[in-house]
Amino acid sequence: MGMPKPEPKAPHAGIVFLFDVDNTLLDNDRVTADLRRTLIERVGKESERQYFELFEQLRTELGYSDYLGALQRYRVKYPHDPNLLAVSGYLVNYPFANRLFPGSLDAVEHVARFGPTVILSDGDVVFQPRKVERAGLWELFGGRVLIYIHKEEELDEVERRYPADHYVLIDDKVRILTAAKKIWGPRLTTVFPRQGHYALSAEVDSYPPPDITLERIGELVEYDLVDICAAGKRTGR
Repeated sequence: MGMPKPEPKAPHAGIVFLFDVDNTLLDNDRVTADLRRTLIERVGKESERQYFELFEQLRTELGYSDYLGALQRYRVKYPHDPNLLAVSGYLVNYPFANRLFPGSLDAVEHVARFGPTVILSDGDVVFQPRKVERAGLWELFGGRVLIYIHKEEELDEVERRYPADHYVLIDDKVRILTAAKKIWGPRLTTVFPRQGHYALSAEVDSYPPPDITLERIGELVEYDLVDICAAGKRTGR
């Protein structure tokens, strides 16, 4: 079976909910910890160190995490070390559905009563869609999946594909929320689940407070449509 086809351009909606994936719906910090442990067990501490050194270099260059790209770069740098290549199967077949945050599916289903839900993620063109599919999110979102290199620079494209009067962006990176708020202003409600290492970093305090802050994604079910829209218009900049 192939991956489901994305839906065609949606009709105009009153409100559209845009969900990030990593550390918003899915605990990507645990995925990374699992990978580190597996690398150490299968290929040793030194190979694990070399892989993540290349991984961080690539993330700095691209602006997003590229696990398979780091494997390719490792192969180029260490062509006579085949050990790490065996890890590609581990990554591609990882059980991402087991790493969804508690309450994440309930949060999506709750706001889906108010308007269309769409995944809006950064990532590569192979592994990130695979992650979304393996986590069961592709089906949950009905194929409404957008994956860009820098999603905060693609809001015109998001609006073209999913036109709406108001948007809600749920993301663990305050930097992304702030950038989107500058563009959409009171037409956007920013929702910040404080999950994962980005959300807990010191740099969070250097940005304006998001419209809504959650300690966990499951708390979104406590908000109704009026509260969500009002929060965005109240702090529109």
